[in-house]
Amino acid sequence: MNIRKIMNAEIEMVSASTSLKEAAARMERDRIGFLLVGQGRNLQGTLTDRDIVIKAVSQGMDMQATKVGDILNSEVLCCEDTQHVDEVARHMSDEQVRRMPVVNHEKQLLGIVSIGDLAQYLNPELVGEMLKGVTEKRHTA
Repeated sequence: MNIRKIMNAEIEMVSASTSLKEAAARMERDRIGFLLVGQGRNLQGTLTDRDIVIKAVSQGMDMQATKVGDILNSEVLCCEDTQHVDEVARHMSDEQVRRMPVVNHEKQLLGIVSIGDLAQYLNPELVGEMLKGVTEKRHTA
């Protein structure tokens, strides 16, 4: 089964000019910890609640004056809508990510897939492997 069949096409996106205060309020309101950053179907990056804490709050940045574009992750790992569910699960595990934007061959944003979405369609052994990969700490020398 390809990822397009299970992805969530409802995309939560903010623009790079959104204040961190507004982005954090949206995360709190929607009970999410992850936002896509861009316009229309053009993805510029991602923002997590952890990014806000580590890159802004801990540095004493003004949450109203600081914009999402100032701290977003511009190197976004994506999968293509035609990829197989198992392949995407392994990629997410290898890269230790819990969510992944889904794009078409023209790199236009179509949706997002999460570990929870994938878990419903994988065999239990692969689910355990994927969760272990995402939650393990990487050892760097």
